[in-house]
Amino acid sequence: MSQEEKPWGGRFTEATDAFVETFTASVSFDARLYHYDIQGSIAHANMLGATGIISDEERASIVAGLETIHKEIDEGAFEWQVGLEDVHMNIESRLVALIGDTGKKLHTGRSRNDQVATDIRLYLRAEVDGLLGKTRTLGDALLDLADRYADTIMPGFTHLQTAQPITFGHHLLAWHEMLRRDAGRLADCRERLNVLPLGAAALAGTTFPIDRDQVAAELGFSGPSENSLDSVSDRDFIIEFCAAASIMMMHFSRWSEELVLWMSEPFSFVDLPDRFCTGSSIMPQKKNPDVPELIRGKTGRVFGHLTATLTLMKGQPLAYNKDNQEDKEPLFDAVDTLSDTLTALIGLIPAIEARPDNMRRAAGGGFATATDLADYLVRSGVAFRDAHDIVGRTVSYAITEQKDLHELSLDELRQFHQGIQADVFDVLTLEGSVAARRHFGGTAPDQVRAAVARARVLYSVD
Repeated sequence: MSQEEKPWGGRFTEATDAFVETFTASVSFDARLYHYDIQGSIAHANMLGATGIISDEERASIVAGLETIHKEIDEGAFEWQVGLEDVHMNIESRLVALIGDTGKKLHTGRSRNDQVATDIRLYLRAEVDGLLGKTRTLGDALLDLADRYADTIMPGFTHLQTAQPITFGHHLLAWHEMLRRDAGRLADCRERLNVLPLGAAALAGTTFPIDRDQVAAELGFSGPSENSLDSVSDRDFIIEFCAAASIMMMHFSRWSEELVLWMSEPFSFVDLPDRFCTGSSIMPQKKNPDVPELIRGKTGRVFGHLTATLTLMKGQPLAYNKDNQEDKEPLFDAVDTLSDTLTALIGLIPAIEARPDNMRRAAGGGFATATDLADYLVRSGVAFRDAHDIVGRTVSYAITEQKDLHELSLDELRQFHQGIQADVFDVLTLEGSVAARRHFGGTAPDQVRAAVARARVLYSVD
């Protein structure tokens, strides 16, 4: 493309170096913004017409041309040109080719700086809405599974050591709480990004009598941005999204780590359907949990995008700099990765099959009811620290005898404290242990079901 054909070429006396033209172009990746670029341009044209900056006939011609271009792109008939650098100039150039010099008036009162900032906000707002919808679907699946396994006993762990008995439903509700906070972060991000930069122009605003409130209303923004310099130069809303996405992926990675462990032979707590697993090329017996493993791996990818966007912005003076061309690929991939991960989990979570016998067997070992014995002693008047010591010595004895606490006789237990009575065995059972934790937020089956019911009202969407 000759320098004369470039929309900004008037000041230049020599053609752009061929490598520089390719190196500085962004159309290879920002073309995906075309819908939002055209949406923003139509709103801008409508405003130019309403304020009398262009005639109504010119406005109608521009809008019709933009709608034609949108159809061409949708149908794969649009020819993208690297020489036109980006999505904006490709569309504007085609508009001029379609409707003549009237198309050149579209750019009145705006710059590519506020144009691209608007496009990205429109794009990200729509993507966040889609992600929130998927998050609600995943949350519903977790609640269904928690309700299904409200009575299923499993070991709870600290330091990956057996700690206390819990219910599988209670564990799944912990995942749901993580997801609920993740959804809140996405919603907060959406609220802050939903302001209109258009009208900031290159950095200082415009001398034309534009109506930014009209454009904001047409595009569904909460209002126009307050400061023209900030409007075009900051990408903190992208960083905020990548941070929220990173936290969400971190949670998904933790879930995935547990699924990988639970599916392994030493645990055998859950089974995943064959459709979510793969085999080994050499070991015919293998069933590998590839989906959760890959989610765990993709988490680092999103973390990298957060680091990239933070680094991108950290040294930029106001206002716009070409550096910001590098904001889109990390954002696009973070959105795609999070969206794909949610889709995978929406299919995977409802398909989890618990193995209650294995869970119960594991919960029955490791002296999981030791704290219940200590609590029993406290209720009989023993100070907790003394009870802790008594139970510690009891566990040491049980290890020597190769028995669990509930397998010790009453006489064996009483040698450590005479206040222990026959009713102690009520608290040494797994069912007694989980049922005793009936407070708000506890692991008792009735509390799990109550928590599921509350969550369905507060957080779930039918």
